[in-house]
Amino acid sequence: MFIFTKMTQIPVKINNKNPRLASYILSQYGGPDGELGASLRYLSQRFAQTEKCGIALLTDIGTEELGHLEMIGSIVTQLTKGEGAKSFDKYGVGDYYIDHANGVYPASASGVPFSAAYLQSKADPIADIMEDMAAEQKARATYDNILRISDDPDVTNIIRYLREREIVHFQRFGELLDRLQSKIK
Repeated sequence: MFIFTKMTQIPVKINNKNPRLASYILSQYGGPDGELGASLRYLSQRFAQTEKCGIALLTDIGTEELGHLEMIGSIVTQLTKGEGAKSFDKYGVGDYYIDHANGVYPASASGVPFSAAYLQSKADPIADIMEDMAAEQKARATYDNILRISDDPDVTNIIRYLREREIVHFQRFGELLDRLQSKIK
């Protein structure tokens, strides 16, 4: 079981409203390389992992990704709170408002709903960890893209933090891969 602390890893306090920026960031909530897919991927793969340290790593990172999901949802909520249909339309995301209003809906920036097809669990520890390393790099690249378009320092600081965590996860998965491969030799 997990112990839940009712706080995010870093505070999420967004002062400006921007539904368009929220619609881009939403991709890290439920898009193909987002936090929802990452958490489900790792928490599912741990059941087939052969190394105790691998089970622990997948559990820890999967749980951390749930925290990242909370942070992304908080950013999106704060960027849109109190904004109405006309504001969403002004920012060019009126179609999102029609379907979800100010709700945080798991979808990509292009509006494609979350799909379990975004994640993989192969029951082969090496294949799964290789998948995880690629997923972390794709998430990092998505955060890089968000950083290129964000002009809000409150958002940018949190996105930079989340990007750095993707790099750390990639490194930890690389260490586990080395361990798994050394057992084969």
